[in-house]
Amino acid sequence: MSHGTSDELQARVTGLLGGPNVMGNSPAFWAGLAVAVALLAALPVLFGYYAAEIGSVFLAYALLAMSLAFIWGYCGILSFGQVAFFGIGGYAFGIVAINVSTMGGLTLGLVTALVVSTLFAAMLGYFMFYGGVRDVYVTILTLVVALVLHTFMGQTAGGEWAVGDARLGGFNGMNGVPDLGIGVGLIGYEFGIAAHYYVTLGAVVATYLGLRVLLNSRFGYAIVATREDETRTEMFGYDTTFIKFAVFTIGGAIAGLSGVLFTTQNNYIDPSVFGITAAALPVVWASVGGRTSLLGTVGAALAIQFLDYRLAISGSEWALVVIGSLLVFVVLVIPEGIAPGLHDLVVSRRSRSTSAESPGSDGGANAEEVSD
Repeated sequence: MSHGTSDELQARVTGLLGGPNVMGNSPAFWAGLAVAVALLAALPVLFGYYAAEIGSVFLAYALLAMSLAFIWGYCGILSFGQVAFFGIGGYAFGIVAINVSTMGGLTLGLVTALVVSTLFAAMLGYFMFYGGVRDVYVTILTLVVALVLHTFMGQTAGGEWAVGDARLGGFNGMNGVPDLGIGVGLIGYEFGIAAHYYVTLGAVVATYLGLRVLLNSRFGYAIVATREDETRTEMFGYDTTFIKFAVFTIGGAIAGLSGVLFTTQNNYIDPSVFGITAAALPVVWASVGGRTSLLGTVGAALAIQFLDYRLAISGSEWALVVIGSLLVFVVLVIPEGIAPGLHDLVVSRRSRSTSAESPGSDGGANAEEVSD
């Protein structure tokens, strides 16, 4: 490959992944991200299968967190209903995979789960946004949907609550969900613990890069403009109702995928995934990490769930208190979240350093410009 072609390819990739709508465009950022992904990839090798098993659950939560950061941080839609799509995806996969006990059934279960969770998000988004539901009422309605699902699924303990061979189980949960796999008919590959971990890690990385590309596209600019000023965006000819509908649907699809990955790792799902605590956690992750930072939200989800896990195995009952206190501290001290706060700090220091090193910086003018 010629030098000119290489530069052209690099510029095209930079144009797709970089832009003002997302944080982290410097070579140092990409190097740090590569190191972080490499460390996560080394986790099963360094700490064994148990770490991979727990890590898969954390990464599934990170994918769920990213779905909320996308719709809330970039389009201004605060939803407590991501867990609804998460749970629907998990239950849909379990129902299909238990009834079609072949490798093809695992593929069909994955496809069905993604389609069902996406359609449910699209249906809910259509009735909300085209029905004129706005602002805090969207938040309330999505929370109500999650709680209705929690109540309904909790009442499915009887033997009559079964779809073929798949018993919903009420609060006892749906047991016997097969591992994740892909294939046709009887031929295929079923992912073990380590393979499942790498599939989940790959899904997180691919989703992150895909959302960066989307947010840096023309549609992405329209998404951010809708968040900033919906009325002005409409005056420029954009259909903001459709933009919110499309973003909400995409977020539902991502949440549904995370639900499948979570359920296939545990081989089990129960109505607690729709509960109010579960519904609030993605909001905590996005608030702490920074809802306008996809990577910050992912990092917060991993760190908070690891903290919760360590407190749980130590026998402590203070997990929710610690997490709640962390949320209150961040909201009061760094309202925009940790990642955006750090980003602003780095940019501010870099600006001051550049101003100080510029010619004539020993005078007072440049210092005043920076402070302004």
